[in-house]
Amino acid sequence: MPFNIWCEGCESMIAKGVRFNAEKKQVGNYYSTKIWSFSMKSACCKHEIVIQTDPKNCEYVIIKGARRKIEEYDAEDAETLELPADDDKSKLVDPFYRLEHQGEDLKKKEEADPVLIRLQRSSDARHADDYAINKVLRSRLRSQKKRVNEEERVARKRGLNVRLLPESQEDAATASRVKFSTKFDENRKLKRALISTSSIFSKPSGSSNDKRLDLESKRRKIKAARVSNLLAGGFKPSSWSQSAVSSCKHRRP
Repeated sequence: MPFNIWCEGCESMIAKGVRFNAEKKQVGNYYSTKIWSFSMKSACCKHEIVIQTDPKNCEYVIIKGARRKIEEYDAEDAETLELPADDDKSKLVDPFYRLEHQGEDLKKKEEADPVLIRLQRSSDARHADDYAINKVLRSRLRSQKKRVNEEERVARKRGLNVRLLPESQEDAATASRVKFSTKFDENRKLKRALISTSSIFSKPSGSSNDKRLDLESKRRKIKAARVSNLLAGGFKPSSWSQSAVSSCKHRRP
């Protein structure tokens, strides 16, 4: 696209430089120069856009499907030089017009001289000592090489093939918020499993039942360990499967 346009199908902007697969055909002549027409489909809404060449004005003309985006700016705000128009160039032939504007140009030159002189002096002072400038650049390059070598050494020490970026406060804050599993979670799962397998009825008191209570507590602990293993995703073969495997082994000749 030779310029920025607005698509009339979806009101989206198509930027300058976007390429299209267009159908090219000749629609006329301007003296001996051919006038070409380009028909294409918009990528956003499949709307048909037709653009023609204008050899007379050295321009492109939008025929259908879009409109040109008008971009206006102030030369002073953009800090650029405004080129004189064709009418101003023709007026420079007139001596009176040239004399009138020559005085304005001299006045602008006098106003801009102090700024230009300061810029020239600062530039001369900056580039006067070539050895000092080269020394600063070489020291900066040496420090950069040392930093790169240190980062590569740290990366190789950690088993990495790429250099790590320097540490930042954001990375430290993100790493401090990461929590890893500890024994606390394992103990909590074990206690929950023990509570879920324990009896809800009260236990009878007496010294004769101490051995039986010890056996029951051991059994509950074993059951709690099995339950926690199942909750964690583990698997342990049952006694029936073990007996079946052992019987099969004994039956073999």
